[in-house]
Parts: sequence; structure tokens; C-alpha cells
Amino acid sequence: MPLSPFHLAIPVYDLAAARHFYREVFGLEEGRSSAHWVDFNFFGHQLVIHLAPKNASQEAAHTNAVDGHDVPVPHFGVVLGMAQWQALAERLTSLGTQFVIEPGIRFQGLVGEQATMFLFDPCGNALEFKAFKDIGQLFAK
Repeated sequence: MPLSPFHLAIPVYDLAAARHFYREVFGLEEGRSSAHWVDFNFFGHQLVIHLAPKNASQEAAHTNAVDGHDVPVPHFGVVLGMAQWQALAERLTSLGTQFVIEPGIRFQGLVGEQATMFLFDPCGNALEFKAFKDIGQLFAK
């Protein structure tokens, strides 16, 4: 079954900084916008940043331990192909991005082996980008 694009609207308390981050750092194509929100093509999905007051998860992220790392919760992101993930990791690293969890391999040699990286946008929204060694293991137990 082909994937349907998702729509995700997230709060940002600095629309200009968030707009710059998603457009310039990630190189996302900007869609419609107003003085209070901006649409982006987020790897084929619709991401909308909405101007809103800072919330508790943006103040201080909760974390859960996963494979020896403190993973910020909530977070969102996308599963990329390995070559696309590597190119993104190189782009972000070359731009001096501060990672919460540096690009690396998780669950190495186990079911679900994956490349992953975590970072925050300028407004404290946590993002994860991953790629699976075997995409057929995306939902494997």
C-alpha cells in the first residue's frame, strides 16, 4: 500500500527563526503562509509551523532511555533511505548543527538496526531522522 502524506502542525514561538531553520537548514520548500503560520514540504509530507506561546515540552524536554540514549519525548521526524539519511546527516553536520543524539547506528546487529539522529528546532521541538538497514524491519519485533 503506498504511503499517504501526513499533515503535522507544530507550535513555534519564533516564526522567523523556525522558518529560517526549516527552509535554510533543511532546504525544505515553503508553501502557503500567513503572518501566523508557514507550510513546508517535509520530505513529501505537510509540516506546518504555527506561531504559539512556548509550551512545557519546548521549555524542557522529557526523555526516555532507548539503547543507552536519552530520547526526547515528544518528537517527530521521517524515515529516509540510507543514502538520503547520510546526505542529511552530512549537511546538518557541515552547518554546525547541535545534535541531541549525534548521527549513528542504533540496535547494531539486531532486528531493527537503524541509523538515527536527534536535534531540536530553534523553538525546542525535537526531531528524529532515521533510516533502516533493512526497511522491511520498520515494524519488526
